[in-house]
Amino acid sequence: MGSFQLDDFAAGWIGGAASVIVGHPLDTVKTRLQAGVGYGNTLDCIRTVYRRESVFGFFKGMSFPLASIAVYNSVVFGVFSNTQRLLSRQRCGEPEASPPRRLSDLLLASMVAGVVSVGLGGPVDLIKIRLQMQAQPFREANLRLKPRALARGERPVYQGPVHCIATIVRTEGLAGLYRGASAMLLRDVPGYCLYFIPYVFLSEWITPEACTGPSPCAVWLAGGMAGAISWGTATPMDVVKSRLQADGVYLNKYKGVLDCISQSYQKEGLKVFFRGVTVNAMRGFPMSAAMFLGYELSLHALRGDHAVTDP
Repeated sequence: MGSFQLDDFAAGWIGGAASVIVGHPLDTVKTRLQAGVGYGNTLDCIRTVYRRESVFGFFKGMSFPLASIAVYNSVVFGVFSNTQRLLSRQRCGEPEASPPRRLSDLLLASMVAGVVSVGLGGPVDLIKIRLQMQAQPFREANLRLKPRALARGERPVYQGPVHCIATIVRTEGLAGLYRGASAMLLRDVPGYCLYFIPYVFLSEWITPEACTGPSPCAVWLAGGMAGAISWGTATPMDVVKSRLQADGVYLNKYKGVLDCISQSYQKEGLKVFFRGVTVNAMRGFPMSAAMFLGYELSLHALRGDHAVTDP
């Protein structure tokens, strides 16, 4: 088998689907909190969403991520694994060997995956956030609204993912699908470095030397811890990204990343950039545990290995 392997992409697709199912309810809470309208804290947000929209409110907008984030994670995991493998084998000059990992290889592969993730994930994240946010009663926002929002009353702006995409392209052009992409780039490049690198080293550290690969329990624990670390540290830029992407459902407030940071700081202080850090870390653990476990077990099944092999 050559350096480029398609089974990494297939396993990433399965892992991505597992993570969406596990993490979407807390992702909805995180998005509502970070948009900064109507909720006091995490528990207040959960109670309010449940009271107004029942349990189904936590799964609002999940169909699109389930269909698209699985593909997105397929590409991210495939790009990371193949880039890291290519770098390692070029350095060692042994195409079929399994050379020891180097931090520099993992770092560069993580950065490449982060850049690729924005190209694919920007529109996916935007549609997900727009669908999650349109249930927010805009009259509570006490903000200047667009005329179209006032005329529409409490009716949803978007009737589903396809209508959301069509509306954004019609009103904002294709560039509108990449609203908040610069903030996402600043979040995802370091975010994936703090995602893949801790996972690789934690899974190796947990696994006894006598074992040929990490056990499912080790994969679950290392993946969950890596997710909590990555999402916890990414929270400040995730707040900015979420605000930029939610901007435009009922109103337009921000001109860009710096304007969003400036306005948010002036109105709410430094603490605003850590809004949702708890729910981010909480959702990061089960999502990433499900992601890596789905990835590793799928890879194990596809390759017919006798041991789980990390990316």
